[in-house]
Amino acid sequence: MAYKIELDREKLQKALTPLEYNVCLNHGTEAPFQNEFHDSKAKGTYSCKCCKTPLFTSEAKFDSGTGWPSYFQPIKEKDIEEIVDDSLGMRRVEVRCGACGSHLGHVFPDGPAPTYQRYCINSASLDFEEE
Repeated sequence: MAYKIELDREKLQKALTPLEYNVCLNHGTEAPFQNEFHDSKAKGTYSCKCCKTPLFTSEAKFDSGTGWPSYFQPIKEKDIEEIVDDSLGMRRVEVRCGACGSHLGHVFPDGPAPTYQRYCINSASLDFEEE
């Protein structure tokens, strides 16, 4: 897919921590329960760490008990790209920023109403702007 924002890997390597770079550009993950936003109750907007596109609000955030921040819906569907991931011997759906392609996490069909979706997102892939 062609993204409207092209990421400069060299620039991001200088701007991001090693964990953030690994998660966002190498499709890595962070440890559960040891990340910045998993238990945050602050009100505001979560944006893509790489391109600053607003992706989720605190209104859609819920405690999934998984140790990662979880949301039942993005702000705009078009700002999230979903890609089927059959690695690791199971089927998952990878979630990327629709604007720049940065890896965010995965989405699962076990979230709360009204969408029943659980966007399980790495804190390292997000910035937060408090209301």
